[in-house]
Amino acid sequence: MTTSSTTPSRWRALTHHHLFWPVAVLVLLLLVNVPFTPDFFSVKMADGHLYGSLVSIVLFGSPLILVAVGMTLVIATGGIDLSVGAVVAITGALACSYISDQADQGALSGVLLAMGLGLLAAVVCGLWNGFLVARMGIQPIIATLIIMVAGRGVAQLITDGQIITINSEPYKLIGGGYWLTLPFSIFVVAAVVAVTVVLTRRTALGLLVEAVGGNAEASRLVGIRSRRIKIMVYAFCALCAGIAGLMISSNTSAADGNNAGLWIELDAILAVVIGGTSLLGGRFSVGGTVVGALVIQTLTTTIYTIGVPTQTNLVFKAAVVIVVCLLQSPKFRAKVFGAKFAAGFAARRRAGQAAAPAGSAAAAESTAKMEVS
Repeated sequence: MTTSSTTPSRWRALTHHHLFWPVAVLVLLLLVNVPFTPDFFSVKMADGHLYGSLVSIVLFGSPLILVAVGMTLVIATGGIDLSVGAVVAITGALACSYISDQADQGALSGVLLAMGLGLLAAVVCGLWNGFLVARMGIQPIIATLIIMVAGRGVAQLITDGQIITINSEPYKLIGGGYWLTLPFSIFVVAAVVAVTVVLTRRTALGLLVEAVGGNAEASRLVGIRSRRIKIMVYAFCALCAGIAGLMISSNTSAADGNNAGLWIELDAILAVVIGGTSLLGGRFSVGGTVVGALVIQTLTTTIYTIGVPTQTNLVFKAAVVIVVCLLQSPKFRAKVFGAKFAAGFAARRRAGQAAAPAGSAAAAESTAKMEVS
């Protein structure tokens, strides 16, 4: 009797988890590929490297995961960053332009300096976005739209309107190289995600970000430097986009100021939303964002696998995203699966949200010596 009663409760707890539907859709998309590619789940070793569809999905989805992780913290503060695609282009353009001017493109010192210049430019863009949003009070969508438009023009100026190609083995390692049989980019993404999780879940930083997103003015009044938090997350988002820019240009050994990172900001926002983070700010999920980014990349792979015409692939992608978002909607589930199912989910969600103010207050007490900005 106990076993029969605990099984439904465990199933309800599983289906009420915020990652259940994104993971379910991800698994479904992976299974859809099997009839068209029977060896879809097979992973083979060749020349000391692992190859397979699953490896390719993570490899090509790595830049999106990076951008989406940075976007998560920005959205958690109630903002948005439309400039990440332009930052991707600027970073890759600067790095490749510098390397192409070197007599020895394979010199490690020159590659490291090129990467440093690119990432520095990315951080500067992020600081500018944060300054406009936090200090000047400009709406995030307008503030970041400036670099979205002007930044791609800057990338075109850096490359002189041409596609810059390079031949540098050290630089190629970032996005196209392998280490310990796996693509090196996977380790880069894992490191960034791990650092983000540690900083936001093992320190008070995550609570501060959620507090600012929940109510920036109240956070400021209790002593949280909300403006500095906002500037910091925009800089971090730009840094993630910069690393993605290095990865994309490294994978192709070329910098394309016009097409590099084009519309990646929209895919990143979709990944964050699919992962369960609200665009209104507040509570966020880095793990959900990673799953959301994998859903987007798997969907792209599936579109090409099943032979969807290229003219309609964006419509197909939009349809799947709509389905995922609807499955995450309590009102939609109430109409489809019944009110009792949706009520249980809503109760758990309210319980989680109720814990946020308490956590924010604890974070504020731990930072009682902070000055009011």
